[in-house]
Amino acid sequence: MTGVLARLHGRTAADVPRWAVWTAYAVSLTVLPAGLWRILSVDLRIPLMETSADGPPPPEWFGGEWWYVIGLSLVSEALAFLAVGLVSEWGQRVPGWVPRLGGRRIPILAAVVPAGIGATLNTLLWPYGMTMISMGHKVNGEVGSGPVPHGWRAVVFFGAYWPLALWGPLLGVLTVHYYRRRRAAESRA
Repeated sequence: MTGVLARLHGRTAADVPRWAVWTAYAVSLTVLPAGLWRILSVDLRIPLMETSADGPPPPEWFGGEWWYVIGLSLVSEALAFLAVGLVSEWGQRVPGWVPRLGGRRIPILAAVVPAGIGATLNTLLWPYGMTMISMGHKVNGEVGSGPVPHGWRAVVFFGAYWPLALWGPLLGVLTVHYYRRRRAAESRA
């Protein structure tokens, strides 16, 4: 299994504990269920959302373009996968195949600042947003958010979206670990 994982993300950086590597993978996995839910329910029209005959039709994202939901899901997953860079060699040095920059050391703050911002925003957004939706409110606090899932649809919806509440905290832990590990390595050198 480690051979497959190593091919996916490159070599793990020196002095990275196993828990940090698994945490980096967990970050990507927190985003995956929501992306799949969006694609299945919106693009493939699998009835994971409740709609009533009296209610408004399902949203037509950007004029009904199917690519919006797939693109949103892929971008979200790609952003989450960047957490793997915090435990991999490519998160410390620019990969050799990158023209002009290949092999250069990545400054610590060049990784820590965006990762810290992402961790903060995701920690603020997802737990709050999912709590409001779970209580039947819009994210701004107003009562009523449109179609509220019930029964098995609620289990699938909340099972797909509640893992996003872990994205920010897990990324925050990885970011602090990355910063401390890189600073310690610099002070030894």
